[in-house]
Amino acid sequence: MTESTRMQRTRQELSEFLRSRRERLDPAAVGLPSGGRRRTPGLRREEVAALAGVGLTWYTWLEQGREISVSADFLDSLARVLKLDAAERRYLYLLTQQRPPATPGKTWCVVPPLIHRMMSELSQHPCYVLNLRWDVLAWNTAADQLFHFSHCAPGERNLLRLLFIDPAMQTLFDPWAEQALQMLSEFRRSFVRATKEPDITALIKELEKLSPDFKAAWQQQDIHGPGSELRQLNIPGLGRIGFEHTRLTIDEDRHLQLIYYAAQQGDGAAEQFAQWLK
Repeated sequence: MTESTRMQRTRQELSEFLRSRRERLDPAAVGLPSGGRRRTPGLRREEVAALAGVGLTWYTWLEQGREISVSADFLDSLARVLKLDAAERRYLYLLTQQRPPATPGKTWCVVPPLIHRMMSELSQHPCYVLNLRWDVLAWNTAADQLFHFSHCAPGERNLLRLLFIDPAMQTLFDPWAEQALQMLSEFRRSFVRATKEPDITALIKELEKLSPDFKAAWQQQDIHGPGSELRQLNIPGLGRIGFEHTRLTIDEDRHLQLIYYAAQQGDGAAEQFAQWLK
């Protein structure tokens, strides 16, 4: 399919989508009188245009699938007028701007039961779930044996806090400074999605007071590219072992990520770690 054909089909889908959303609305639901004769169900184009704050001709061109540019502010206004839910709003953005809308990050969320089950079945691999604030919301037995999350008070069970405040965690990540700076850079990507959440800004202020290392690193504003997928952990009784790790988005709307560790294979480390877990 050529680019021209693809765009033509997308504009046709946009036209059909907008018309269907407009026609399903009861005028009374948006504060308009529902009486009188209407040739078509739902709202008229001129009513949608007026409610969205744009001209009738411009909105007509949009609904006809003409090649015009639209702003995010207008799309959000149109989504409110048409009473689109989150999935419909996302679809509208994909049709008009070829990208999903920016969504404000939320730090509060609940881990689905299926994720708890999945982690428990990965008994040989440490796994835990983080929100945008990097609170550790759930973990499996292997992760608890390695990181001791259950030993922390609920309000202090935050990966960034542990990394910069807890001496045991700093000993575990070896070398600590290099890995801590890389992880802090990764945290910044979460932070920028939830800067309006008061609990994440409170975390930054707390760590700046408690950790000179954190304060200096945070103020440097260093941003690194994707870090190494290898973590070096100095495990009591085993010594230094390399772990491959990755993060998987398990709920995009609630901004949950599953962090998965696997001991490197080929040097006996995976077998040693499996025995250590027993």
